[in-house]
Amino acid sequence: MTTTLAVGQYTTTTISTAGFALGITLLGTELWRWHKGGAKATAGPPGAGGGAKDPKALLPLGFGILCGILMIACPAGLLGGLAGLLRWGGNSVGDLAMDWMTGAQSTQLGSAATPRVDGYGAIVVTALFLTLVALRKGFAKLVKGRWWKGVLVGVLLCVSTGTAALIAGQIIDGVNGLGAWAIGGLVHGTIA
Repeated sequence: MTTTLAVGQYTTTTISTAGFALGITLLGTELWRWHKGGAKATAGPPGAGGGAKDPKALLPLGFGILCGILMIACPAGLLGGLAGLLRWGGNSVGDLAMDWMTGAQSTQLGSAATPRVDGYGAIVVTALFLTLVALRKGFAKLVKGRWWKGVLVGVLLCVSTGTAALIAGQIIDGVNGLGAWAIGGLVHGTIA
């Protein structure tokens, strides 16, 4: 399936090398923690299993990355504003850390035009975030922390022009298609 998007269907945003480095650092740190596991991993004899490498532990991070990508795809509104604020903060913190640690100034890594959600995709994104707001009290503090880190990683990494941008494009196209399918199938009764 190929999708042709007009110029108005893209949202332009920028990321600095330091912001990208911060996103990679957060992702690497969370993956390392997942790989090493928690206190449960050392409770038994070596190789006995435990909390390390449990795929379910990556769900909050992965879902947060997905939400961050979808926030970038919403150029206006509350989600787009929050994504811009997170991206600005990530770039700023990364710039400060890079300057203090290396003495070098970061440069603009890229100004990528990411696909944006269309009217159908907006239905899915709205339903997703309203569900998250309604269920937020039921999530553990650790899950919320991993989700927020995932959101920041998604916001910072999907603006690149490489693999992360390719994945983001597929996610956004999928959400737009899911919304179109839902309206066509559930509302109009046509399944294509």
